Amino acid sequence: MNEVHGHVVMKMMIEAKKSFTKEELEKAIIEKFGKETKFHTCSAEGMDAKEIIDFLENKGKFISTVEGIKTNPDKICNHE
Repeated sequence: MNEVHGHVVMKMMIEAKKSFTKEELEKAIIEKFGKETKFHTCSAEGMDAKEIIDFLENKGKFISTVEGIKTNPDKICNHE
């Protein structure tokens, strides 16, 4: 099974240079990493696409915009 760190999801969002609705972000994550991929962070593991979105949002990693959510490089901690 493929596992991806939450930082990689955040970097994908930054590279997209746009805001996402949660639904758009979930679709983009699944398209890029696959439906079966599990996500982990420094403090949690075994999350699916929806769960990593909720986790990152609850950790304050997203910035709300009129169009949806986005993130910035300063929201990513410096370890993986």
